[in-house]
Amino acid sequence: MDTFLKQKLSKLPVAPGVYFHKNSDGEIIYVGKAAVLKNRVRQYFQKSRKDVKTAALVAEIADTDWIVVDTEMDALFLESEMIKRYMPKWNILLRDDKTVSYVRIDMKSEVPYVSFTRTPADDGARYIGPFYGKSAVEKAVRILRGVFPYYTKPYTGRRTLDTDLGLTPGIEVGRMTPAEYKKNLRKLIRYLEGGRDKLLKELEKTMQEASSAGDFERAAEARDQLFGLKELKRKIVFSDKEFLDISSDEALLELQKLLGLPSPPRRIEGYDISHQSGKDTVGSMVVFVNGVAARSEYRKFKIRSSKNDDLKSLREVLERRMKHTEWEMPDLILVDGGILQVKAIKETVGDIPVIGRDKSGNHARNAKVRLVVPELLELPKSSHLARLIQRIDEEAHRFAITYHSLLKRKSMLK
Repeated sequence: MDTFLKQKLSKLPVAPGVYFHKNSDGEIIYVGKAAVLKNRVRQYFQKSRKDVKTAALVAEIADTDWIVVDTEMDALFLESEMIKRYMPKWNILLRDDKTVSYVRIDMKSEVPYVSFTRTPADDGARYIGPFYGKSAVEKAVRILRGVFPYYTKPYTGRRTLDTDLGLTPGIEVGRMTPAEYKKNLRKLIRYLEGGRDKLLKELEKTMQEASSAGDFERAAEARDQLFGLKELKRKIVFSDKEFLDISSDEALLELQKLLGLPSPPRRIEGYDISHQSGKDTVGSMVVFVNGVAARSEYRKFKIRSSKNDDLKSLREVLERRMKHTEWEMPDLILVDGGILQVKAIKETVGDIPVIGRDKSGNHARNAKVRLVVPELLELPKSSHLARLIQRIDEEAHRFAITYHSLLKRKSMLK
């Protein structure tokens, strides 16, 4: 270990966070989480016996950076997002697939239950994830069970110990109806997907309105959930990532400099259009807050006007989006396309900066990252900004394709 790395490691904080191992070219080769950064990162360089793969990783490490967060749970969700963004080679080489976990909830079932799986199926259930730390995410969701009771196995109608402990919705004893249970599950899903702050505000509003209307039972339920979530805030912070220091994300700093913005863009919205020869045309809107996916803010649009004209479809999506003044306005918009796509929506979005990712027909994962800003600029693939643009663009594409496929299946069944 050289002097530079020794000095860097001496500055490691005694705090939870996410660390980034880099090679001599500055490429991020491994992302990990830690309850205590100082202890975890230093372990890599101790003279203890290591397996062959870990020893090979350590031999390649030339630099290490980190982001400090509030809790160990924060680190869990930030690590997941950063692995998706950077796709470090050593995360793939070192990690067993068993460590990746999804939360599964089948909302189509009359009485859904919450479970965990490593392999999402095309079964219509809701899958939240992936998370790179099975035991940690299971622990987090179990803690939330105290606020949003749920079943962990298919419903049988039998009373159990969990019923008496208040860990199930108690449908079996008449404590809650299936419809009320599903309503609570939707709150749980929103919380897991990053809608925590908005959910807290809605619960507070519900509590006040119900109290004013004399519906004290509903007011008490909202109050208990509100207080429960505020208590949990000290233990868990999920994927809305408001705990992140935006100045820590080098990609956002690069964007600020490139576009001459007064500050790093906090909210970035990405858009894409999907169809098959003009059939079942849809538009997607994905949202990244502080550089991290905020899934509860995602929106999808079924195109009403032009079915086989991506420019008109994109313009329609942005026109409809801008009418939703109740949604927070973006600091930056990223569209899938080149100069034509950027020009097509500039008049619609006013002063909001717009950039395009020009793939020129190449939709492969290793496609060049070329931005229209408004001139065409090719980014080095290893740059932090290129990785962020790829991540947002691919997420917008995935979300659009998913919705298009759903409409396509429905059309085939008619």
